[in-house]
Amino acid sequence: MSYLDNIRTFVRVYELGSMSAAGRDLRISPAVTSSRISQLEDHLGVRLFQRTTRSLTPTEQGQTFYRGATEILATVETAEAQIANITENLRGSLYVAAPLGVGRRLIAPLVPQFLADYPEVSLRLRLTDRKVDLTTEGLDLAFFLGQPEDSNLRIRKIADVDRVLCAAPDYVARRGMPRDGDDLVGGGHECLSLRFPGATEFQWRLQTPEGPKRFRVAGRYESDDGDVLTDWALSGQGVVMKPVFEVADHLAEGRLIPVAQATPPEPIQMACLYTHRRRQDPKTRLFMEFVTDRIADQVRGQVGGQSGGQIGAGMAG
Repeated sequence: MSYLDNIRTFVRVYELGSMSAAGRDLRISPAVTSSRISQLEDHLGVRLFQRTTRSLTPTEQGQTFYRGATEILATVETAEAQIANITENLRGSLYVAAPLGVGRRLIAPLVPQFLADYPEVSLRLRLTDRKVDLTTEGLDLAFFLGQPEDSNLRIRKIADVDRVLCAAPDYVARRGMPRDGDDLVGGGHECLSLRFPGATEFQWRLQTPEGPKRFRVAGRYESDDGDVLTDWALSGQGVVMKPVFEVADHLAEGRLIPVAQATPPEPIQMACLYTHRRRQDPKTRLFMEFVTDRIADQVRGQVGGQSGGQIGAGMAG
């Protein structure tokens, strides 16, 4: 087994905090993962991890070696990228994250064509509505909706995405049609919230005649999965705020109808995050350009006249 493979394995074990998790990530067995770490420790003559039956903790030597190991891998990746630029023979793995709705509806359908164009590239697409950390999770790209928290990362804006407040017709029949954000709050409407661990309150930022305003909505339904919120809305449990492209079909067929239209949500930014080093990798750059150009076209189609027609049809239903 190559020394470089052992270093890659060590870095993933260090970052994921688990032999089994690193093995799954690298698609190798736990036994192979453990063997690579042991080979590396034998070569270095130190213990890199303190192991117990329940925990795996980096030693002081392991912490020091991790810093150097990441620099080694970065140097190798840069050299490979320079060669790939010359040969135009892209190869290797891409690690990409995206929100569930964006990933399922916009990115995943484009992956087969990209991999067909570049047969020596493999791609691992991680879909989650939680915020991800590119550095610690070993990601090349992360698509997202909203504003990034880490100002040290590079950002490529894709589009401003229209959003809509909507609910099932039977919910509106039972609870009444909220006219605006004040009706949502004052009328005690059940608002379906996308929430993550550590969140203490939930607000919707809506457009009012006086300008953008935050409304502290409430409800008994919360999830960290946006598609779960859509399912609850479809079953008549409450009002949901969604990007139009995620619920366009439901609006067109009348399964969901817009509500509180006097104070629509502000558009939300769709963008892609990457580090400067990752951007130098030609396969990362090409995948980002391949996907973002096509996403922008699709989202603009939804945001333009098409979505307006779909919302109108939903209202008629």
